[in-house]
Amino acid sequence: MADNEKYNNDFWREKLTPEQYRICREKGTERPFTGEYWQEFSAGDYRCRCCGELLFAADTKFDAGCGWPSFYAPVNKTVIREHLDTSHGMYRTEVVCRNCDCHLGHVFTDGPAPTGLRYCINSASIFFIPSES
Repeated sequence: MADNEKYNNDFWREKLTPEQYRICREKGTERPFTGEYWQEFSAGDYRCRCCGELLFAADTKFDAGCGWPSFYAPVNKTVIREHLDTSHGMYRTEVVCRNCDCHLGHVFTDGPAPTGLRYCINSASIFFIPSES
C-alpha cells in the first residue's frame, strides 16, 4: 500500500462506511455485542477491512464474553503493530494493521493458553473469509 493512500483521509472516506471510517481511521470502538463477527465461529480467516492483509485465523478465536471478536494470537507478529494507548484515562495496548495503520482494537493479558493474550478486535476493522467446505 502506498503511503499516499495510507494517510489520505479522502481515500478512506470513499472506501469505508462512516462507521468503519470512525473505527478504522479515527480509532473508534464499536459497542459490545453489536459487531458482525463477535458470534462468528466458522472456520476461515479474518483480514484487515482496509487493505485485506491476513490478520487472524478462526482457529485462534475464542468467546471472551466481552462482546467483541477475540483471538489469542495473530497469524504472525509481523502483521500487526502495537502502541501504548492512554486515551479515556486508561493504559492499554492498541493493535493496528502494520500494512495500513488500520485501528483494529486492543490486546490484553487475560486470554487463554497458549499465549495468555486476548486480541479484542472491532468487527468493523476486519472481514471474514470462510474456509471452503
